[in-house]
Amino acid sequence: MNGHGHCGGFVRIGEAAARSGMPAKTIRFYEQIGLIGPAQRLANRYRAYSAKDVHTLRFIHRARSLGFTLKDIRALLSLYHDRRRASREVKRLALEHVAALEGKIAELTAIRDTIADLARQCHGDGRPECPILDELDAPTH
Repeated sequence: MNGHGHCGGFVRIGEAAARSGMPAKTIRFYEQIGLIGPAQRLANRYRAYSAKDVHTLRFIHRARSLGFTLKDIRALLSLYHDRRRASREVKRLALEHVAALEGKIAELTAIRDTIADLARQCHGDGRPECPILDELDAPTH
């Protein structure tokens, strides 16, 4: 074992974390929920990850950075590992994700517009009247 966490083709969790771009705690969580297989255990009980494991972790990290849910990532990994997959299934998942993102964008745009409108109505001076606080205090229907 050298000082970089390498062990006969395997790397310890700290190195796997560095190579995949995600914290060790996240890797352990993904192991716990079965998103990735359990790590090999070295004689000293350290978790050890193969190059394939690190590649899978990078795949997951990239998918998470694009906003895919863990459920979607599980499906994408299954499709990725199935060499007989139909690309239409991958495209379907991607388009469902696009539709969900468009819904979130519309919701965030409406929220932004409401807050911007309230800020325009607020004098922002020394007076106590504030339409922003009035709106937050208003009963919801």
